Amino acid sequence: MTAVREPAAPSAGVQALPGPTPRRVRPPRWLDLRLVLGVLLVLASVLLGARIVSAADATVPVWAVTDDLAAGTELTADDLVAVDVRLDDVAGAYLSTGTRPEGRILARAVREGELLPRTVLEKADELVQLALPVQSGYVPPGLQRGRLVDVYAVADPAAGATAVADGSVTPVVRRAPVQSISGRSEGVLSTPMTAVQVVVAVASEDAADVLAAIAGRPLVVVVHESVDTGEGAAAGGMTSDPSGPTD
Repeated sequence: MTAVREPAAPSAGVQALPGPTPRRVRPPRWLDLRLVLGVLLVLASVLLGARIVSAADATVPVWAVTDDLAAGTELTADDLVAVDVRLDDVAGAYLSTGTRPEGRILARAVREGELLPRTVLEKADELVQLALPVQSGYVPPGLQRGRLVDVYAVADPAAGATAVADGSVTPVVRRAPVQSISGRSEGVLSTPMTAVQVVVAVASEDAADVLAAIAGRPLVVVVHESVDTGEGAAAGGMTSDPSGPTD
């Protein structure tokens, strides 16, 4: 048998090296101050970023008009377009898309693309719509609804300036907004004698005088370049003048 050798005993002059001291592993502390501060900073950054983004996109949908419209024009759906704009504290001064202004009358002229303010619909005067038959040859080709027109009754539309000079032209409507145009045709079907119906808005008390001034005579329509009401016109931009031509 092989003899088992016992380990040699350390000599008296050699000391054993001490082993590493074990460290106790502590569980994480969820209420550590640095951890809490870090979480709070992250939350504050997220909230601040969300607030900035929300403020940058704080738009409201309101109505704008699609074309120049004179005072006295009755609004239709085609006159309106919804736009998203940032108005901040003045948002309440404009008509939101939650309201339906169709059928309301404009108290003043508005321009294409203009936001529709609430006050523009505050109309006190009572208006009526008057349909006037006009030969197509005496209706300007660019006439559109919402424009301001003068309408004259003439003995002979072809007489032109001669008729004005001899007093046979009578202004029957001044600065009246056009509400609609119908019967106008284009191309070979259109002739100068084709009847076109031009509907204008006038004050209710003037309607009878306008019809009396026409007296069955042919009519000529003159379009104003601007939809703004000139000085001296009645409220709403319409006046009738059946008394005859002025200087």
